[in-house]
Amino acid sequence: MHALRLLATAARDNSMSKHPRKVIITCAITGAIHTPTMSDALPFKPEDIARQALDAAEAGAAILHLHARNPANGAVSIDPDHFMGFLPQIKNSTDAVLNLSTGGSLVNTVEERIAPAKRVSPEMTSLNMGSMNFSMHPLAAKYKEWKFDWEKPYLENSDSYIFRNTFRDIAMVARELGEGEGVKFEHECYDVGHLYNLKFFMDTGVFKAPVFIQFVLGILGGIGAELDNLVFMKRTADRLFGDAYRWSVLGAGASQMDMAIAGALMGGNVRVGLEDSLFIAKGKLATSNAEQVLKVRRMLEEQGLAVATPAEARDMLGLKGSAGTRF
Repeated sequence: MHALRLLATAARDNSMSKHPRKVIITCAITGAIHTPTMSDALPFKPEDIARQALDAAEAGAAILHLHARNPANGAVSIDPDHFMGFLPQIKNSTDAVLNLSTGGSLVNTVEERIAPAKRVSPEMTSLNMGSMNFSMHPLAAKYKEWKFDWEKPYLENSDSYIFRNTFRDIAMVARELGEGEGVKFEHECYDVGHLYNLKFFMDTGVFKAPVFIQFVLGILGGIGAELDNLVFMKRTADRLFGDAYRWSVLGAGASQMDMAIAGALMGGNVRVGLEDSLFIAKGKLATSNAEQVLKVRRMLEEQGLAVATPAEARDMLGLKGSAGTRF
């Protein structure tokens, strides 16, 4: 009940404000969880990733969170050449912030995972703030026929995966990308302990304020996508970081839109996209990433909030700007 009262108060305050608060929409275009069998809308060819990214930006996404895929079969890829199949086209066609994943593979080393970002020096990358179990194996039982042979074993074997992000790994990424390339991080926190890991790194001077935290709810192995958990994560972050952070929330699967609007009403930013959910409504597959962006944008604006532009997002997060990239 307390969480619901918080949301009601926030909604009233937003509707009464003369100057709507700006909310950053991030769109995660393809990710590394879902496979081509699950949705014809999931892009994996470079031209489709680029097209959907540009459409999402046109719909209102200020940040585009990008993974690569093997264009031959849609398998997850961390090959820098596969990223280069779409990055230049996107950069040349939109002012949106391009945010590269550094967690796109659960079976490769961190050095291998950051290779694409090392090559192109993006404005932002993701950075997971702790090692964890990370599994998609229940999805394997939902499908009988598969488009590609790799999909079913990829999902089934994920019950043995440990997503490695040790303190040494995090420090290395901070050194190689943060200090070396001026990259700003989307600090992905899948549980409360990850917030304390980030606090340790801020206390020791590795990361400097303001940091940008992505609360990740609903992944098997992390904290559940429940309103009380979101409130708990936010309260913990407030206590640890005060006004030295900005934040966003993503809800995996069916919780995507619920967590997004709740987070926005609590003062945060939002993330949607086919990486996080393949659906636009219960039982209805989304036709594109842009469809999800448009839906969450409408929901935000109906609550008296405004959508941040890429320029506003850069200012809010202290980014180096697209001129500082190498692609």
